Amino acid sequence: MSTLMLATIIQLAQPAGIDYPESRRVDQVDVIHDTSVSDPYRWLENDVRDDQEVSDWVDAQNAVTHGYLDSIQQRPAIHARLQQLWDYPKVRTPFRVADRYYFSANDGLQNQDVLYTRKTLGGGEVEVLIDPNTWSEDGTVALGGTSFSPDGRYLAYAVADAGSDWKTWRIRDLSTGLDLPDRIKWSKFADPAWVPDGSAFYYGRYEAHDGDGAYVGKNEFMKLYRHVPGTPQSRDTLVLEDTEHPRWSWGPSVTEDGRWLVINVWRGSGPPNLIRAMNLETGSSTFIDVVPEWKHEYEFIGSNGDVLYFMTDEDAPRKRVVSADLSDPANPSWSEVIPEQESTLKSVQHVGGELIANTMQDATTRLVRWDERGVRKGEIELPGLGTASASGGERDHGETFYSFSSFTTPPTIYHFDLATGASRKIDGSHLDFDFSKYVVRQVFYSSKDGTRVPMFLVHHVDMKQDGSNPTLLYGYGGFDISLTPYFSPARLAWVEMGGMLAIPNLRGGGEYGREWHEAGTRTRKQNVFDDFIAAAEWLINEQWTQPSCLAIQGGSNGGLLVGACMTQRPDLFGACLPAVGVMDMLRFHRFTIGAAWQGDFGDIENEEEFNALYAYSPYHNLKAGTSYPATMVTTGDTDDRVVPGHSFKYAAALQHAHAGDNPVLIRINRRAGHGAGKPTTMRIAETADVMAFLFNELECTPRLPATSP
Repeated sequence: MSTLMLATIIQLAQPAGIDYPESRRVDQVDVIHDTSVSDPYRWLENDVRDDQEVSDWVDAQNAVTHGYLDSIQQRPAIHARLQQLWDYPKVRTPFRVADRYYFSANDGLQNQDVLYTRKTLGGGEVEVLIDPNTWSEDGTVALGGTSFSPDGRYLAYAVADAGSDWKTWRIRDLSTGLDLPDRIKWSKFADPAWVPDGSAFYYGRYEAHDGDGAYVGKNEFMKLYRHVPGTPQSRDTLVLEDTEHPRWSWGPSVTEDGRWLVINVWRGSGPPNLIRAMNLETGSSTFIDVVPEWKHEYEFIGSNGDVLYFMTDEDAPRKRVVSADLSDPANPSWSEVIPEQESTLKSVQHVGGELIANTMQDATTRLVRWDERGVRKGEIELPGLGTASASGGERDHGETFYSFSSFTTPPTIYHFDLATGASRKIDGSHLDFDFSKYVVRQVFYSSKDGTRVPMFLVHHVDMKQDGSNPTLLYGYGGFDISLTPYFSPARLAWVEMGGMLAIPNLRGGGEYGREWHEAGTRTRKQNVFDDFIAAAEWLINEQWTQPSCLAIQGGSNGGLLVGACMTQRPDLFGACLPAVGVMDMLRFHRFTIGAAWQGDFGDIENEEEFNALYAYSPYHNLKAGTSYPATMVTTGDTDDRVVPGHSFKYAAALQHAHAGDNPVLIRINRRAGHGAGKPTTMRIAETADVMAFLFNELECTPRLPATSP
């Protein structure tokens, strides 16, 4: 962009001496249910790759934001300390396919994890299978998924460019290490499902986007195909489509014995769903309706012959496990295997003839063993309260693996022997950091309507309740997603700087089952914001912090959370960090996969739901002349999950409405998406900018981190 063009974009005489870029306003008014809705920044919805005005606006905003950030004297020290804390070996949970083990690892600061394989656990040569760091100089081309054929012959792996959800699948012959010529394009949200002998797989894809619109256009009419390795995609066989229901999509699975193709039919980001199945042994192309009605959630777990196992919330708000015997396909016979428990069932792995249930009690996980008849075999003993997950396996495997981590425990990998019930630590991350100086506690507070909400607090053991602590309040509250204790170098840096980390488990999440989730959806979404605001008030009332020392942060649905709360209570926060947020609640359904979120957010065609959405939509509830907290919006220009137009429009409207001296900025990563595949260098740089922003804006100044080990 030329100097002259930049000069024409920059405005003068803005608050705090910041010359915010000009954001052209247009006379766009929509009438929805007799309500006139203004949308002056509609043009910022255009794809940055296709619209030069939007691209210039992004460059101008970034110039202002990075000029501000670069002027913060402490930023280099923060960046240096983050690099030190990030630079430790990371090993992910291994899994077994046929006669080999596979795992991903990162030596510390590699932009992307490397996929490795080895023949045995106890020793032997470790081979590099795929190293995405060789795919691009800047690290923005990532491994977007893997699917191994059960016989160990092939690996289908996805290449994701610049953080996009679009994936191109390639196939590697594991015996030669060479890729076949196959290229499977226009796929997202449905990984390949192989038949046992590796002769074919099933996958979902959309029609090709020729020209503009690939990153903003609606994702509709997914089709299910069958692909044979070594053949072009043009020869793939169409297996399933629905021309009458544009949102219906297909998640394929093939049973271990190859008998059944099981299809999860989904139309949104959560329940309910349908289940269809096809008997592959008979050669029939007809699907039977195992779960024929859109009433409940059913998740396929595994099989034993004609018996299929599912996790469901039917008659069980905290979920249970049931089986369907398809011996008589026209009349499946259902049985309960694991009844609903007091704790919330989050996932189940089927391995070695066992069902290993991942359950949650007050936002911490337990691993419980059951046999296929529903007989409880006991718990897998974990090192403490935190987050654990098992990697699964096959029915004839006598082993599995699980990881454990917490806010102050880096991920540790364990081998579990199903025959003996013994766990053995096989790997773990090691940091030069004294975790004994930090404490994790769980508290409970009351929301606006009296609902009891749990919250994790992480801080230095010597922190005093005197109202002087810089505090980062992080939340999500949606889509049945639970925030359990997790390890993060970024969070570690924050508490080392003397900050408090607070993470409440808001309604809308999955911590306490279906009722907790539904209490934060549609016309009840305000409950989520009330829970978050109540968490902030509790922290202030308990003398942990004060408004000028309190920052709020969240991403995606959590970005919406931050945007809604800062428009409702701008007096309550010292800094706000909405990331990749859903900010225009009246148009989210018009882009990419946004229509799938209506189950959580609601549908503007319903007048009651429109009124609820309009009442809290961050973009529409900014009030001119208001002094808003210091704010830095963050997004990526290739985000095709929550399109960046949400953040662009919100930032433009915020800068227009803001009457105070606090900076209100937007930081836009180029060649980055919603978060997946973001290279380490980009993550560290963004985190350093966020922490420098907080360092500069909160009145309770964090301690400058050390720059040496």
